[in-house]
Amino acid sequence: MAALILPSDWIKNWDKSGKNEFLQFFQDLAGKPSGQEFVKDLQSGLYELCWHVIQGNLKVDVAASLLADVMELRDDMPSILADVFCILDIETGCLEEKHKRDHFTQLVGACLICVPDGVLKERLDPETLESLGLIKQAQQFNQKIVKIKTKLFYKQQKFNLLREENEGYAKLITELGQDLSGNLTSHIVLESIKSLIGCFNLDPNRVLDIILEVYECRSDHDEFFIPLIKSYMCEHQTLCHMLGFKFKFHQEPNGETPSSLYHIAAALLQHNLIALEDLYVHLLPLDSSIVEEHKREILEAKQIARKLTMVVVPSEKTEDKEKEKEKEEEKNEKPPDNQKLGLLEALLRIGDWQHAQSIMDQMPAFYATSHKAIAIALCQLLHLMVEPLYRRAGVPKGAKGGLMTPLRNKQAPRPAESFDDLSRDVFTMLCYLGPHLSHDPILFAKIVRLGKSFMKEYQSESRQDIKDKTDSLLSCFLSIADQVLLPSLSLMECNACMSEEIWGFFKLFPYQHRYRLYGQWKNETYGNHPLLVKIKAQTVDRAKYIMKRLTKENVKPSGRQIGKLSHSNPTILFDYILSQIQWYDNLITPVVDSLKYLTSLNYDVLAYCIIEALANPEKEKMKHDDTTISSWLQSLASLCGAVFRKYPIELAGLLQYVTNQLKAGKSFDLLILKEVVQKMAGIEITDEMTVEQLEAMTGGEQLKAEGGYFGQIRNTKKSSQRLKDALLDHELALPLCLLMAQQRNGVVFSEGGEKHLKLVGKLYDQCHDTLVQFGGFLASNLSTEDYIKRVPSVDVLCNQLHTPHDAAFFLSRPMYAHQILSKYDELKKAEKGNRQQQKVHKYIAACEQIMSPVHEAVVSLHLPKVWDDLRPQFYATFWSLTMYDLAVPHNAYDREVNKLKMQIKAIDENTEMPLNKKKKEKERCTALQDKLQEEEKKQLEHVQRVLHRLKLEKDNWLLAKSTKNETITKFLQLCIFPRCVFSAIDAVYCARFVELVHQQKTPNFCTLLCYDRVFSDIIYTVASCTENESRRYGRFLCCMLETVTRWHSDRAIYEKECGNYPGFLTIFRASGFDGGNKADQLDYENFRHVVHKWHYKLTKASVHCLETGEYTHIRNILIVLTKILPWYPKVLNLGQALECRVHKICQEEKEKRPDLYALAMGYSGQLKGRKVHMVPENEFHHKEQPVRSATPGNLQNGPGNTGKPATTAAASAGKTEEGAAEDSDKSKDKSQTAQKTASKNSTAANKVSSSNGSSTPNSTKGSKEKEDKEKTTKEKKEKKEKNPGSTPEAKAGGKDKQKEERSKEEKPIDSKEKTPKAEKDKRKDDKKEEKSKIDGKSSEKEWPKERDVSNDSKTKESSKVEKNAGAGSLKSLVPRSEGVESERAEQKRRKLDTHSSPSHSSAVKDNLNDLKDSASKHHPNHSTVVSKSKEKDDEKKESDKSRDRSKEREKKEDRKERKRDYANSDREMSQEAKRRKDENGTNSSKHSKSASPSESPHSNDKDNGKRSKSTSKDKGDLAKPEKTSGGKKESRHDKEKSEKKRDSTGAKEEKKHHKSSEKHR
Repeated sequence: MAALILPSDWIKNWDKSGKNEFLQFFQDLAGKPSGQEFVKDLQSGLYELCWHVIQGNLKVDVAASLLADVMELRDDMPSILADVFCILDIETGCLEEKHKRDHFTQLVGACLICVPDGVLKERLDPETLESLGLIKQAQQFNQKIVKIKTKLFYKQQKFNLLREENEGYAKLITELGQDLSGNLTSHIVLESIKSLIGCFNLDPNRVLDIILEVYECRSDHDEFFIPLIKSYMCEHQTLCHMLGFKFKFHQEPNGETPSSLYHIAAALLQHNLIALEDLYVHLLPLDSSIVEEHKREILEAKQIARKLTMVVVPSEKTEDKEKEKEKEEEKNEKPPDNQKLGLLEALLRIGDWQHAQSIMDQMPAFYATSHKAIAIALCQLLHLMVEPLYRRAGVPKGAKGGLMTPLRNKQAPRPAESFDDLSRDVFTMLCYLGPHLSHDPILFAKIVRLGKSFMKEYQSESRQDIKDKTDSLLSCFLSIADQVLLPSLSLMECNACMSEEIWGFFKLFPYQHRYRLYGQWKNETYGNHPLLVKIKAQTVDRAKYIMKRLTKENVKPSGRQIGKLSHSNPTILFDYILSQIQWYDNLITPVVDSLKYLTSLNYDVLAYCIIEALANPEKEKMKHDDTTISSWLQSLASLCGAVFRKYPIELAGLLQYVTNQLKAGKSFDLLILKEVVQKMAGIEITDEMTVEQLEAMTGGEQLKAEGGYFGQIRNTKKSSQRLKDALLDHELALPLCLLMAQQRNGVVFSEGGEKHLKLVGKLYDQCHDTLVQFGGFLASNLSTEDYIKRVPSVDVLCNQLHTPHDAAFFLSRPMYAHQILSKYDELKKAEKGNRQQQKVHKYIAACEQIMSPVHEAVVSLHLPKVWDDLRPQFYATFWSLTMYDLAVPHNAYDREVNKLKMQIKAIDENTEMPLNKKKKEKERCTALQDKLQEEEKKQLEHVQRVLHRLKLEKDNWLLAKSTKNETITKFLQLCIFPRCVFSAIDAVYCARFVELVHQQKTPNFCTLLCYDRVFSDIIYTVASCTENESRRYGRFLCCMLETVTRWHSDRAIYEKECGNYPGFLTIFRASGFDGGNKADQLDYENFRHVVHKWHYKLTKASVHCLETGEYTHIRNILIVLTKILPWYPKVLNLGQALECRVHKICQEEKEKRPDLYALAMGYSGQLKGRKVHMVPENEFHHKEQPVRSATPGNLQNGPGNTGKPATTAAASAGKTEEGAAEDSDKSKDKSQTAQKTASKNSTAANKVSSSNGSSTPNSTKGSKEKEDKEKTTKEKKEKKEKNPGSTPEAKAGGKDKQKEERSKEEKPIDSKEKTPKAEKDKRKDDKKEEKSKIDGKSSEKEWPKERDVSNDSKTKESSKVEKNAGAGSLKSLVPRSEGVESERAEQKRRKLDTHSSPSHSSAVKDNLNDLKDSASKHHPNHSTVVSKSKEKDDEKKESDKSRDRSKEREKKEDRKERKRDYANSDREMSQEAKRRKDENGTNSSKHSKSASPSESPHSNDKDNGKRSKSTSKDKGDLAKPEKTSGGKKESRHDKEKSEKKRDSTGAKEEKKHHKSSEKHR
């Protein structure tokens, strides 16, 4: 070490330079600051120098003189040198070389001059000191040191108490106890104390103890005693031990530490006279025991909670009580005070927050504040902290409040002056306080009010930078709400005021923040504190008690109890109530009524709890069968509707929840929206409306409210306003509509999957119904501006937002109505003219202005070719109007007005009602009556304007550039079908619109074809409907049938409403409708035939659906049939066919599908009830018999006697289709050809029938045509003489005569052909029919001959066949049941009296019509070409052979007339025989063999086939494809064949009778 400091050269050249360099070195070191490293360098240098002396390299005296010089450089140099000597003393003492030790002692001896003796005595060994002569003897020196040390460190100072005089202590106490109010200071008293200690020899520690005792007794004089103690002594440890000893004294088992001791300890801590760590160890209990106690408390709380939720047996209860008594006794043995908590309380009382916080940090969370005294002390401190800010910002207007005096000591924390200051200490203190703020409701209110005023400042702050700064404060307030306010509310006992106060604060938060707080409160807070665990259990227990006793009768008292419980623990209570409601839906009404005592906060919490219950992921929203929505969800939805309507609860959260569910592709929760809108706005969605309700729904808002709904929903004004505001404020109105519309179309794909079809249909219906209901609500509640602002145009809705067209127009429709009315009002104000005409013109102008952009917008919705037939104007008009625009429901208005009059009368008669109430009620009824009458008047004017507008528009509606058929197709496809299933009112609207278009005499619109297409093919439409859609579709068909039935019922009505209308044209000319040509119109009788055909088609479709076995088909057709029951079935045999099938469904589905069984039973019962209104077929329409005055209409429609006379069904449908299938040029040619043939008197009828493609069913066409032509020539000549004005088509000519003759001759006739189910056979027949046309004349000629040959055999069999014909119609098709046996026997008797009419073939012909209809839809052009070529051929044949035919025909008719006379007598005999058989029941088994309606048409077709030239092979072919949908066995076909042969002979016989009778006449 020395080598680094002193080079060896210095020693060698000591005299020359070494000494000086050495001195210079020390001077340099001594001049530097006295840092530790420089001292080390000095020590090292001195050590090295001394070591050279010890080794002998340097002389002692030289070194000593140098050291004497060095000693003067620094004051501490002697001490440094003594340290070096100390080291060298130890080192040299260990050395063996004696001389080195001697050198050392010589050196030290030489340096005694410069190093004091005392320093050396401290540092050197006693032996060395002895050798130096500093001490006499080393041994004595050692003994002396030991004595001194013992005296210093181990010997206790004993004061002789006898020497201490008691007078001194007495004077001391007097000194300390004197009055301190004057100028006495601690300094003066301290001087006196010192004098007393000196004078009376007092122990200073005892004096200090007495000072502390007096301080304890006078603890309010802090400002005197603290400075006194501070100046008395500065040893903290002594003071701390003394306090510790005092605390120890009170730690006896039943000891109680006085509060004054806590106070002085706290004051000394606050003034830092003692340290908390030093004092803390003297206090009991230990921290570990505190932690254990806390754990034990939590465990006990949980056990109590478990007991409350457990079901306890009575015997166990007594045991539990005994155990509880024992526990209480144990508790009574009081443990010693918790001194730590006592000190903590004292610290809080004097405002020493830092030390208090340190103590609380040593304990478990909220352990300290769970003791009431601590909590109250902390609350007091908080009061002082927030006082200035509360006075400035929190005091409500008008409140005074008591002022708080601030703490006097300067060490207390500073009170908060601004909101920023709160984050300094106040928020921390509140967090330590936690749920125990409940001990001080006033402080609770202050904190809440401060939060409220902060939120107001925050919301009104416009500057973003300031807002960002205050964001941290906002989050602090939210944390305080979560951790302090809500838990504290739980511990307050039913304090409704606090609940309202906290709502004033919470309502300023968005609902997302609030719901987050409620979620934390409900699901987490109650588990964090032992006290809250107990409270939760008690609340549930109490809730159970109340709910068990809740009924409709005790709603008030139970409601009060619920209210009390809800003020402090709403989440727990509502959670339990909702769980009960999900199980028992009959609780909903009493629960809703009992919630009237809730506070605003509780209502908000209820909304949250409902949403949480709805969103519960553990609950399945479907029942286990996967076909229906779970009952718990339905119960909650009902509750939502009722609660949100009755109480002012914010809806935003619930609406947003539904929106989010829809976004996620889940539509179950739409049930909630449906209920909420229904209850809050009074808008019901039901397809089960009565006709009266539906009628009322077509009126104004007032009529809808009065007569349109099942429940009289009153007082919805406020609730609907709340719902509207919630939707608009949160921008949810349009998104909900669009999501519902999209979800409706996506439900099959997104929610279909593996789910049951029934459920998917339900979800689709729910989606659709809610959309209709919600759209209706928006339309009636939003102002025009709001609506227009939110709903975009139709093209945007459809093309950009992907809304289905029907929904898009549904949403836009109210907007157009609003806009047109506002524009109309604008125009009225601009020009004041009261004339009705002027008003109408203004209305039309307003419509044009508003609708022209819509006309342009709709063009983009469909392909360009669509607009070849329909004009965009027509399309937009159809979709933009409603029933309100088309007709005024006068009956509904009258009904409601009469009801009100009755009410007024009842009020007058009621003697018990008080007068003032009477007056009020009467005023209400009268005002309502006036409103309704005013509304009716307003609607009447509106409807007149609309009809005038439509009258002007109608000429441009339909262009029909392609074909008439195509036009109808597009009209049905794009307008009628989508809208008729949209809502019940839309279904009525569609039917009325069709009627209106007809009444307006719209060009290019064929009413007949439209109705035909609607009634003909309902299977596919019905099968593709959901349950509710089928109800609406049924309603649509019902309205269509109502119109048709009205026309059918009376010739006068028909002539008035259809007679001269273009919709009933049967031939379309290129020139269009001329209005005066009766021959082109369908006459009344033929229209009746057409209606019969439609009824038949409906029966066929219904039977088909019922026999598929498919759930959807059966359910839907039963719904549709129930809806159309007032107008269908009207014909007895069709009704029986239906009854049979429905009866079968009832039997099959009773066990399998109870819902289908219920539907079928319901329909069956209603159908039986309608039976009395059904009529035989011949009363429904006259079946044509060949009479002398047979009209050209007759001839035209079918080949003579065998054809069904009324093929006008086909005529109208078919012709329109073919007419539509040609271009204008072709139609022109066609009309010219028609005129030529008319002049020849022979072809008009055939032209129509051939163009229809619907003459006779089997391959007998040629022969029938021949007969037909013969008849035509003869009869038309006669006709021309009688009726020169009739045209070749003459469908209307001679109808009156015809009718008279029919009424004389016709009686109820057999209707075999009407049983709907032989479509396949008929289609085959159709093909053969075409072949027969191509074959030409040969078949025409051969048929009459063959027929003549067989005449004799037919005559013989006639009675037998007639019997079969009578019994075999629907009797063969319906399995006979004893219940209807007698009725059927009667039916047979009637039928046997009659002639078998040509209508045998009508069903077949109708089916051909059907076939052609459906074919023409797919191949209209092809059918046109074929039909045209047929027409030309027919015309040539007819012109060539007209004379021959007339002669042959006269002969045949003569023969037939004679044979019929014989047959009549035979028939009378056979009737008697049959009657007897029927009575004996012998005939029943014979005819009950066939069980499906397919058999009768079978026999009918084969009957026709037998007349033709077709071979038995053909018949076999026909029979093969005819399989009944019920899956019949092969053997049944054989039976059918045998019966059909018999039937066919009967049919031929009938033909002969017809011919002969005609000739006879």
